[in-house]
Amino acid sequence: MAKVAVELEHARARRTEDGTPGRTTPRVMARGDNWTVADVVCTCGPQDHPYEELHSRYTIAIVLAGSFQYRSAAGHALMTPGSLMLGNEGQSFECGHEHGEGDRCVSLWYDPDYYERLAADAGARGSDRRFKVPRLPPLRPLSRLVALAGAGAVGVAAMSWEEFAVTLAVRAVKLTAGVSSSQNALPRNAEARVTRAVRTIDADPSAGLRLGQLAREADLSPYHFLRTFKCLTGITPHQYVLRTRLREAASRLATGTEKVLDVALDCGFGDVSNFNRAFRCEFGESPRGFRRRSRCVVGPPAG
Repeated sequence: MAKVAVELEHARARRTEDGTPGRTTPRVMARGDNWTVADVVCTCGPQDHPYEELHSRYTIAIVLAGSFQYRSAAGHALMTPGSLMLGNEGQSFECGHEHGEGDRCVSLWYDPDYYERLAADAGARGSDRRFKVPRLPPLRPLSRLVALAGAGAVGVAAMSWEEFAVTLAVRAVKLTAGVSSSQNALPRNAEARVTRAVRTIDADPSAGLRLGQLAREADLSPYHFLRTFKCLTGITPHQYVLRTRLREAASRLATGTEKVLDVALDCGFGDVSNFNRAFRCEFGESPRGFRRRSRCVVGPPAG
């Protein structure tokens, strides 16, 4: 995922140098008769006013880097790396960057009949085929898909995007059945404080950031920071750090030739045995097994 973030930083730097307003730039990577996949880079920041848009098709956007606020009829959510932004066809929405500049997503757009057929195949019935929540947090069942999407976005390997689109839609439908969009009362400026923490973690996930340190930077007690972070991101700070490290490791394993030990140490794990246990728990297989199976999906490394 590091390469994903670097390319986002380059886009933001070009925007600053040119002195132009922030904008969203989609690059279509693949399309079929009923679906489209695009790499979407947004350079908007706090100085850019959000405006209302319309989902012309069903949308599932995988956040790879950055953060933003998403509002739709289904609710309001803080979008962070590893999470999925969900949108229903015909639904108005608004994205804002009140607390940080820029984001990068892999967005998948599905024609209504095609998506609803996939949702029905996943077990959804009637109105349950429409998303009832605005977001899925960075959940473990999504980790592999997020890592593969990142590998495909940076162009280091060829993806089977049609199979990916089907798998992602079915996974999202099943997972949304168990997610609530309700939020308890939160401290003032909670989104701004958690966004700062998220971007601090994303800048260097291998750093040994502790709960107390993150809480102090957010000007909250450890208890209130833990509660607020989990409410807004869907997972705890520890889970967020761990999954960020593991997604980076998975991306490097899928697209590179580095030794597993080197990947583990570079991504913030103290020893390879600890890395192997965490990786197997997250992805359901060993790092070497993941590398072998990922090559079947994304192909061998470029070059």
